[in-house]
Amino acid sequence: MSHSRTENSMRNIAVGIGGYVVNTLLGFVCRIVFVRFLPDDYLGVSGFFSNILSMLTIAELGIGIAIVYSLYGAIAENDTARVASLMRFFAKAYRIIGIVTAVLGIAVAPFLQYLVEMPDSISESVYFLYGVFLFNQVIAYFFSFRGSFLLASQQNYIVTGLSYVTTILQSILQMIFLAITRNYISYLAIQTVGTVLYNLAIYIIARKKYPYIADKNAAPLDKKTRRLLFANTRDLLLTRISGLVVNNTDNIIITYFRGLLTSGITSNYTLFISTLTTLFSQVFDGMTASIGNHNALEDNEKRYEMFRFINLSNFWLYSWGTVGIIFVSSDLVRVCFGEEFVMDASIPVALAINFYLVGMQSAVWTYMQTLGIFHYGRLISFVTAGIKIALSILLGADYGVFGIQISTAFARIVTDVWYSPWALYKHGFHKSSAPFFGRYFVYLLILCGECMICHFLCGWIHIQPIVDLILKFVICSIVPNLVFVLVFLRTKEFAMFKSAAGNMIGIVKSKLPKGRARS
Repeated sequence: MSHSRTENSMRNIAVGIGGYVVNTLLGFVCRIVFVRFLPDDYLGVSGFFSNILSMLTIAELGIGIAIVYSLYGAIAENDTARVASLMRFFAKAYRIIGIVTAVLGIAVAPFLQYLVEMPDSISESVYFLYGVFLFNQVIAYFFSFRGSFLLASQQNYIVTGLSYVTTILQSILQMIFLAITRNYISYLAIQTVGTVLYNLAIYIIARKKYPYIADKNAAPLDKKTRRLLFANTRDLLLTRISGLVVNNTDNIIITYFRGLLTSGITSNYTLFISTLTTLFSQVFDGMTASIGNHNALEDNEKRYEMFRFINLSNFWLYSWGTVGIIFVSSDLVRVCFGEEFVMDASIPVALAINFYLVGMQSAVWTYMQTLGIFHYGRLISFVTAGIKIALSILLGADYGVFGIQISTAFARIVTDVWYSPWALYKHGFHKSSAPFFGRYFVYLLILCGECMICHFLCGWIHIQPIVDLILKFVICSIVPNLVFVLVFLRTKEFAMFKSAAGNMIGIVKSKLPKGRARS
């Protein structure tokens, strides 16, 4: 990457990870307070409504990704007139999307009584709670499109930084009010206020920083661009529908077969996993706009070289996280929430498999998105969704959470795990995908070796819950990283790691006051 791209990526990643670490620690404390002062069933309600409303994001139609992709070239070429036209189209599209989402959400409401039976421990109306969640979902569409512009212009640190500041303040207030009132409504009210203030702030900051994006006299998009946007949006719609079915139906199925309580207990594990997923995604999200800029300006060989570097980084992070989920997550649940919330050892393994399968696609999906070839795979995604739903229904009744998670993993393995890399290599890099799958298999063998070592070492640890947690965390951090360095030390991609680290150190030094830089 160029110096400016590296600097923008560093800033995005640093703000993303720094803010997320603070926010996550506070979030865990808030979760503990939530469990202490409210019945367990409220956890299930939150997860259930979140899954329902995630399904409604189908109204977004994928247009956000399509327009951000269009913005990469215009921003790289400093074509402010074209950017203004795209943003005008974006604003109008998202107002329509917000209205459609609200209508769909209201249409779903009458069917809630058939999807979930509210336990006696929850006194609030299911429709009122659902309405609050729906409002939080809809309001973002009227403001968030300007945040997408900041993302495309490699300034995601503004969006993520403000998001974390808002969330941290929100979490502190939620804990205080929960401790005082023990009332779920106050918890949701604070969340709603935080959502509104955050979206307003992003809207105002983007307009003040780049006034031309709010030009009401911007020329309408030409017919060719509109046709391309609609074609990309159509393809992304199909991918989004199937993706939502695969990724956002687990809580619904678990609630149906095992009830809200099991869904709530499972959500303690998925909370930790989503925390890791989001933390790691800060790295790739921080680089996405820079990768888009790189792809817009560099030739195919340089794109491919950068992809291999990003893909190895991908394995490093997600293999480390997978080991942690298998051997540490239950100890973390035991310490934070209590022994009664610990699930069978097979559950962390199944969750870890899905975490790894999805995580190892991150580099592939980032490049398909930034190269504009996201339309490939739109149909096979439906096959993934169909297999997942069919198997989840068959296995969920008898094997519960484990059966549902294994169904999801199997559906991914037989479809998207092999197809997306093949499509990227064929249509993006115009190369054979055989080297990718060879490395994928080697990565899998290395992961299995890491798991075997950690299983042996962790098996000796039976002292006291908090001590067990700390020791296992240390083991599961040292082993994967040590194995990674020993295996890849002499590779070209690892040399790029060292070069990138050197560039980053140089940039940091250049930003320090001269006196401090010399010391």
